[in-house]
Amino acid sequence: MPHKTSKKREPYDLVSNVLVAFFAVLNLFPLYWLFTSSLKNSADVVKMPPDWFPATITFDNYIDVFRSQPALRWTFNSLFVSGVSTVLVIIVGAMAAYAFSKLAFKGRNIIFVVFISSLMIPKEIMIVPLFRIIQDFGMVNELSGMIWPNVATAFGVFLLKGFFDATPDALREASRIDGAGEWRTFAQIMLPIVKPGIGALFILNFVQVWNDYLWQMVVGQEKNMKTLMVGTATLMQDLNPNYAYKMAGATVAAIPMLIIFLLFQRYFTHGMTAGAVKE
Repeated sequence: MPHKTSKKREPYDLVSNVLVAFFAVLNLFPLYWLFTSSLKNSADVVKMPPDWFPATITFDNYIDVFRSQPALRWTFNSLFVSGVSTVLVIIVGAMAAYAFSKLAFKGRNIIFVVFISSLMIPKEIMIVPLFRIIQDFGMVNELSGMIWPNVATAFGVFLLKGFFDATPDALREASRIDGAGEWRTFAQIMLPIVKPGIGALFILNFVQVWNDYLWQMVVGQEKNMKTLMVGTATLMQDLNPNYAYKMAGATVAAIPMLIIFLLFQRYFTHGMTAGAVKE
């Protein structure tokens, strides 16, 4: 009987695998076209019919991007803003999520609902008052002006609270019996357990800050204070029709994101499933 069931599933599995492979290729094709176009000259990019693989490979476009533009500075700005913002979001979000999940205090549920309801407010609505605040603090054209507004988000609290809810209260009680204080219990007992959630939050928040084009454009007005996404967009807006050059800039902006995802994808895939299940 199990053998017959396995045979019945074989056509279904074959079709599923073919569909998964098809959609994987479909989603990867824009990245392939972006990268291969950056290795062509400008005329070959708009050539019809297109060359699916560069006839002549050249790295001059990448050399020109780093030679004519402060691309290294843009890359540092993006990595610094995204990295620091994400680390601060994890620290603040983990402490708040632990408090909402494990500590008993008056009005906890009401405060949590009010806090999470801020997720329904688009950031674009707050651009003007946020900019006025940043301006009053003298953070315009400063990386700190791009970082702090991204820390004040409830998403990290919302995500990590589900992981803390899934951890047994007996662990916390046992650590208290052994003489551990609240901070030690949080840092050494509870925090390592929710590591998959932290990994998922790291990727999601890093990507969100990395792609936060509007806010970074508003704050970083000087050329050297632009992030990689904003700087690359200025290449795209240039009237110079060197499309291969612009493709090289877009590729430079995409590569760090791919590296970050590959490094943390194990935590991301595990975290997205583990946090939704209560034991």
